[in-house]
Amino acid sequence: MIDREGLAAFLVGRRALLQPEDVGLRRGQRRRTAGLRREEVAELAHMSTDYYARLERGTGPRPSAEMIASIAQGLHLTLAERDHIFRLAGHSPPARGSASEHVSPGLLRIMDRLQDTPAEVITELGETLRQTPLGVALTGDASLRSGPSRSLGYRWFADPAARELYPPEEREFLSRLYVSGLREVVAVRGPGSAAATMVEMLESESEEFARLWAAHEVGLRPPDVKRFDHPSVGRLELQCQTLLDPDQSHRLLVYTAVPGSESYEKLQLLAVVGAEPGL
Repeated sequence: MIDREGLAAFLVGRRALLQPEDVGLRRGQRRRTAGLRREEVAELAHMSTDYYARLERGTGPRPSAEMIASIAQGLHLTLAERDHIFRLAGHSPPARGSASEHVSPGLLRIMDRLQDTPAEVITELGETLRQTPLGVALTGDASLRSGPSRSLGYRWFADPAARELYPPEEREFLSRLYVSGLREVVAVRGPGSAAATMVEMLESESEEFARLWAAHEVGLRPPDVKRFDHPSVGRLELQCQTLLDPDQSHRLLVYTAVPGSESYEKLQLLAVVGAEPGL
C-alpha cells in the first residue's frame, strides 16, 4: 500500500538537498530556490511538472514502478534510498547487483561532468543505461532500443547493421571478443541467468555465434585503441577508459582522443553535427 504522506515528505526532503550542479544542471544568476525546483526534478525524471507536483502534495494516482525508478534515478538516489522510495510507493524494490539498472550516484556525478566527452554506462551484457550527448552522437541513441537489442553483443550477431560503425578488418576479432566476454559472464552468473538466456537466443539465431561459442575461447580483452567508422566524420581512433562499479557490475566507458590529433578534431566536429539519423 502506498504511503502518500511519507512519499511526499521524502521527495520534498531529497529535492531540497540537491543543487543544480549536483545533477548536471546550470545554476541561474538569480536563483533563490534552496535545492532543486519541482520542474527540474520533473525534467530529470522525464515526467510532467504537474504529475511530480501532485506526488509532493500527496495527491493523484499511485505512481507505477517505472515512474518511481525514473524519479530515483533523477534524484541520484543511493540503492538504499531507491529501495525506500519503492516501498513508500507500495512497490517491491527491484533487484540489486548485476540485474539492476539503477546507476549509482557516483557514476551519475561523473557523467554529469562529461557533457563534452563521449561516455556511457553499460551493464555486464553491454546494455547502455546512460549516455552523454556526445556519446549518443558517437554510437547512437540507446534509449531507442528495447529487449535483447539493448545489448551491443546481441545486436552484433543478430543485426548486421550493428557492425557498420566498426572497421571491417577488426570485426572478426570483435566477434570473438564478445563471445569470450559473454562466456565469462555465464560462468559467473550460471544457468538460468540473463547471460545464459542470451546465449540460447544467439545460438539459434547466428551460425557465427554458435561456431565461436563452441570454441570455448576466454580471456580476450579489448584493444587499447577503439576505432569507429562514423558516417558523419569518418575514422575515429579513441582511447577508452573504464571505471567499474563492483556493486552493480556497471561500467562507465569514457572515450578520449589525443589532443591535436585528427581524431580529436573530428570529435569537436561530431559535437556540432550530432548523431546520424538511425545510428
